[in-house]
Amino acid sequence: MELTKLVNSIRVIQLAGEVERKDIEAISYDSRTVKKNTLFVAITGFNTDGHKYILDAINKGATAVVLENDTVIPNEVFIHRNVTKILVRNSRQALAEISNAFYKEPSKKLQLVGITGTKGKTTTSFYVKNIFETAGFKTGMIGTIANFIAEKRIYTTMTTPESSDLNQLFATMAAEGCTHAVMEVSSHSLVLNRVKNLSFKGSVFTNITSDHLDFHKTFEEYLKAKKILFDELAEDAFVVYNANDPSSERVIAATKAKTFSYGTKEGVDFQISDISYDLNGTSFIIRYNAEDFRIKTRLVGEFNAFNATAAFAICSVLGIKTEEIIKGIDTTAQVAGRFETISYKDKKVIVDYSHTADSLEKALLAIHNITKGQNPVYTVFGCGGNRDRTKRPIMGKIASELSNQAIVTSDNPRFEDPMEIISEITKGIEKNNYKVIENREEAIKTAIEHSESNAVILIAGKGHETYQEIKGVRNHFSDIEIAGKYLRNE
Repeated sequence: MELTKLVNSIRVIQLAGEVERKDIEAISYDSRTVKKNTLFVAITGFNTDGHKYILDAINKGATAVVLENDTVIPNEVFIHRNVTKILVRNSRQALAEISNAFYKEPSKKLQLVGITGTKGKTTTSFYVKNIFETAGFKTGMIGTIANFIAEKRIYTTMTTPESSDLNQLFATMAAEGCTHAVMEVSSHSLVLNRVKNLSFKGSVFTNITSDHLDFHKTFEEYLKAKKILFDELAEDAFVVYNANDPSSERVIAATKAKTFSYGTKEGVDFQISDISYDLNGTSFIIRYNAEDFRIKTRLVGEFNAFNATAAFAICSVLGIKTEEIIKGIDTTAQVAGRFETISYKDKKVIVDYSHTADSLEKALLAIHNITKGQNPVYTVFGCGGNRDRTKRPIMGKIASELSNQAIVTSDNPRFEDPMEIISEITKGIEKNNYKVIENREEAIKTAIEHSESNAVILIAGKGHETYQEIKGVRNHFSDIEIAGKYLRNE
C-alpha cells in the first residue's frame, strides 16, 4: 500500500523525508520482524521502549518510522537514510489506525462481537462461537486460551493481541471465508488502543469486580477502561449487559448503541430463572419476548447460566433462530480450565481459572451448592506475582472460610519471591485449617493423596495454562495434567 494513504489515516505532527512513491509491504512494532519496505511503529511497552530499536529497524530495511518521542534520533538520520519519519502524539493509536487502513478495514467484513468483563469473557466467547457455527456461519475467535479461524487454532500469549496483529487476523479470517467473529476485549487493550477503529456489531458486558489494580491502580480507573468499549460503539451497534451487576448502568451510560439487558431481575430483556446444576451440567430458563425457553449446558455453575444467557441474547439480537441458539449452547464443549472436573472413583478435582477474590468465592460456593455439605472441600491456590497485591489476603480468607482445608502454594510468581506472595495471602487467614506448600505439584499431590475418598478438590488460579512463570521463564506445568497424574497414581 502507498505510504501516502497510510499517512492520511492518522493525525501527523511532523513529517521528515519523502512520502510519495513509497510502497509499504508490512507493518511492525517489533524490530526483530522488520524487513525491506516495512513501516515500523515505535511504541512504549511494559518492559521496553520501541524507540530504542528505531536504528535497528532502519538497518533491517524499514521504509518509514512512526514515533511519538521526537528526541531519540535527529531528523538528519532519517533524511540521510531515505527513511520517512512520522511524528504522532500517540504511537499506539497510530498503529491501530494505520493497521486498520493497511488491512482495508477487515473488521467491517465480519459480524464482530466484543466481550468484556472481569469474568466470563472466555466461556461466553466459546458459547457465541459454537452458536454461530451451529447456525452455519464460519467463525473466527480471539481470546485468552487461543485464537481460532474456524477450527484452526492459533497460539496466543495475550487475551487481546496488539492492533496490527488483530487487523491481520481479521483480514485472514475474511480471506478464509469467515463471516462472523467473536473476541475477548481486555481492559488493558482498551486503554492501550489495541481495539481502536474496530467495527463491533455487538458488545457484551459480563460483570466487573476488583482486578488488574497493578495496572489500573484503582477500581474507578478499571471501570473507566471497560467503559471505553461501549462509549465508542457506533449508533447501529448494540450492547448486551448484565443487569445484575451494580456497575452496569455506569458502564453503558454513554453508549450510542441500542442496549439489551439480561439477568435475574424483573423487567430485563432476557430474564434468567430456575437455575439448577450438578457436576454434569446446568439447566435454567430464559424468558424472552414473553416466552420461556428451557436451556441446558454441559458447563457447570450459576455463572455459566449467566454466560450462556449473554450468548443467547447477543445471538438473538443478531437474528439467529432460537432453536439454533439453544442447540449451540447445549453442544458447547467444556472450556479448558473453566470449572473443569476430573473424576476418579469417588474423588473429584475441579480445575478453575478463578484468580480473583470474587471468582474464587463463586467457584467454592458452586462446589458447596453441588455437594450439599456431604463432601469435604479442599482448595489449592496461590496468587500471581507482579499483579494486584490487594486481593491476596482476601483470597486467603475466602479459601479458608469456604474449605475444610486450604493449601496455599505458588502460582505464577514471575519476578516476585513465591514465599513473600504466600505470606501476604496467609495474612488474611483467621482459621487454623491451612497448609503452606510452595511447590505447586507437591501441593496438588498432597491435596489428592491426603484427602478423604469422597473429597472435592478445587485447584484454582491457573486453569487452562500449561506453564508456570518463574523469573521470566515459562516452565511446562498443567494443573489438569498433574491432577490426573496423582488421581490415577501414575
